[in-house]
Amino acid sequence: MLFRVISRLKASMSSEGPKHVEESLLKIIDHARRSHLLELLCKCLIASGLSVVSGSTNMVPAACEACKAIWYLAHAVDIMSITAHHFSFPLANSRQHVDLKLDDKLQQQDSMADSNSTDLINRFSKSFLGSQPMQVAVYHCLHNGPESAIHASLQLISRACLLNALFCAIICCPLNSPSDINEAEYGGDGTIISDMFSLLSLYGSYLNKESKENSNKKSKLSNPHALVVHCCLALAAIAASLKLEGQSSVYIILMSSQKKQRSRLSVLAHLSSVDDTVKISLQPHCASAMLALSSLISLENGAQTRSSVCETALALLPRMATLHTLLKLWLSDGSEALCRYNAGLLNLYGLRDGSIGLLETRLKWGGPLAIEQACSVGTPRLLILLLTDGNSKETSEVKDSPIHRSGLSPLGVVWTLSALSHCLPGGIFRELLYSREQLKLLTDLLSDIHLKALAAWTGLGGGKRGVRELINSVVDILAFPFVAVESSPNVPSPSASINSGFLLNVASPGRRIGTENKEMLKIIEHNMPQYIQVLLEVGVPGSILQSLDYVDVEDLARPLAIVAKMVRYRPLALQLLKEGLLNPSKVAALLEARTTAKDTLLDFLMIISDLARMSKDFNEPINKAGLVGFLKIFLSNEDPDIRGKACSAIGNMCRHNSYFYSSLAANKVIHLLVDRCSDPDKRTRKFACFAVANAAYHNDKLYEELRRSIPQLTKLLLAPEEDKTKGNAAGALSNLVRNSDLLCQDIVSQGAIQALLKMVTSYSAVALSPPNRGDALTESPLQIVLFALRKMCDHTICRSFIRSSELLPVIAHLRQSPDRTISEYASDIATKVHRG
Repeated sequence: MLFRVISRLKASMSSEGPKHVEESLLKIIDHARRSHLLELLCKCLIASGLSVVSGSTNMVPAACEACKAIWYLAHAVDIMSITAHHFSFPLANSRQHVDLKLDDKLQQQDSMADSNSTDLINRFSKSFLGSQPMQVAVYHCLHNGPESAIHASLQLISRACLLNALFCAIICCPLNSPSDINEAEYGGDGTIISDMFSLLSLYGSYLNKESKENSNKKSKLSNPHALVVHCCLALAAIAASLKLEGQSSVYIILMSSQKKQRSRLSVLAHLSSVDDTVKISLQPHCASAMLALSSLISLENGAQTRSSVCETALALLPRMATLHTLLKLWLSDGSEALCRYNAGLLNLYGLRDGSIGLLETRLKWGGPLAIEQACSVGTPRLLILLLTDGNSKETSEVKDSPIHRSGLSPLGVVWTLSALSHCLPGGIFRELLYSREQLKLLTDLLSDIHLKALAAWTGLGGGKRGVRELINSVVDILAFPFVAVESSPNVPSPSASINSGFLLNVASPGRRIGTENKEMLKIIEHNMPQYIQVLLEVGVPGSILQSLDYVDVEDLARPLAIVAKMVRYRPLALQLLKEGLLNPSKVAALLEARTTAKDTLLDFLMIISDLARMSKDFNEPINKAGLVGFLKIFLSNEDPDIRGKACSAIGNMCRHNSYFYSSLAANKVIHLLVDRCSDPDKRTRKFACFAVANAAYHNDKLYEELRRSIPQLTKLLLAPEEDKTKGNAAGALSNLVRNSDLLCQDIVSQGAIQALLKMVTSYSAVALSPPNRGDALTESPLQIVLFALRKMCDHTICRSFIRSSELLPVIAHLRQSPDRTISEYASDIATKVHRG
């Protein structure tokens, strides 16, 4: 009955249009949904599975009919929902500016679970995951069922996998396995995924027979092409869902055996094979096989080194010229077969995007040669056109046509952006990043309307995780010039935050520009002002900050990393602050969340540090954001990197004036800061000394609280510390006598001056050496130590101690140093001491 309803629905919609669907058909489907039919069918599957487990296969036909009925019910609901939603991809929807208010559109998208089959599929999945007998029944529908049952089971599996990654894991898991199964057992005999590859091998032989012999003999399969399409779509859904859940190994699907890996990849590669002469159309079964192959390989694409799977896949992928041809076909009007398949429900998968995924893989693992080949024939330009296709002129002129180009799917958008990112070193960065029009194309991907549509999308690459992948892909492209400049051997200055947004440097194609292409580096450095200006004109800082609202706190690492890079440039920093970078409620939500990643915390601390270092103008927004209270907490964090960055931020907040002194005192931060001078972590000690020095620089308001630091600073001068740490400690002691003599007695009694004099003795040999030893001298803290002693000579008690020290003659000798600064400081000390 359900099959007949589907047939009548399709006939009504195709002949008379969706407005004339028979009311009786709608009533039947509505009644089936509202009754407990789905639950009864699931119970039928459970009963069938129990029968199979007990050793009988008599109930397998009943299981097959139950699978068919469940799918037909879901399919019928989807057919009706097409009239309201058209299953348009989020990108196409956002670019076509549908005449709906944004809030109304979001509300309509959010109600998808009520208007299509999502709720039904979720209920089926819940029952499946909770019942091993039901899993056995579905397995036998694929393993022993007729073609119609296999077809229905594959579509149920693929739809369920789109919505639930745990469902994907069960598909790959042996049905009789214990809960603590070893990963190596996934994907083998007795799993649904293994049966799917077996079916693909079988269907592939039917397709080959048809194509080679052009036989008129009746095939045992009525529609092998459709079975291949849906089997491949199910594989694509499984792989894509697992990747979005953080799975980074394809072994769960292909097994650990290299022989098995090659066999399964070869099946997909063979089904997706096309030659360079393809001009008119790409068959749906080829496109779906490409999508499955791309999705499987993408599970390995996150690694920084090529695995055996990647090596095997590269040998099986189409040539670059073929992929280029496929992209042109994608953009042409000649892909009617795919348009027919893509219309409606199959838009959930993005049937045509597999060729882009294969291109992305070849660019990632093919090395400079692959990038050169792609750029030489204009492939990046085709990729940019693909991003605009949802709003292309020719698309908008199509009227009253049931077939239309729907544009890129969410997964296709991410693959397109990744492919463009790999092409940036080939020169495409000039066209993509220095052009206001092209940069706006990227920024529009982060618009409210697109992100909301993507978050509500129930197909491949949608949902919150799809939003995360999209934002990360845009960020990777935007970061390219910043990463390239940081790769320069003479940039940045020693005081700059070279680790800001370091997460983006790891896999960026800009990371090696400084060593591999110095001419390109010069171009990028020269054009950085232009790039900054375009970023401002297009409003990239605001778009990035706005996009943060669409991802969970644990997924903020990459977008916040690009903010950390942008904030180092004053014009961008100003726009970021204007757009709400330090909004108090958002700062609190970020820093109070338990799920905030370490990289995110470190970059946020670097953002505060960079802003504070850049100008005193940023003191007020930092203060209003309540950062002092949070920094106090971070000073006691168990992670030494976070303690160190907190010290650095406090030091820079005290760099320009005493604005934060009162707040630091009120929040009792100084006590913790002093404790960090004896921290177990050497970098934290270094930054703590820097912060203490600046907390004492502008006035003596904090001197009393800083008194406890004197013995710790003294100890660091005599310990085997880094020269930078000793220099910071000496600078801190200098500033503790800069504004008054309040701490001079402690400076003397705690042995600080004696320690400084001992350091002078230690470094004097280098200071008196000929100029060719200048490098060693530049790296030493001697200048800071002498400056501190000179400052101490301004106070009687300190001056008296220095004059009576047996080490004073060493300072007299340093007046002969070839280093002018050291000679000057030594002369000043000698003069002040003898003046009495």
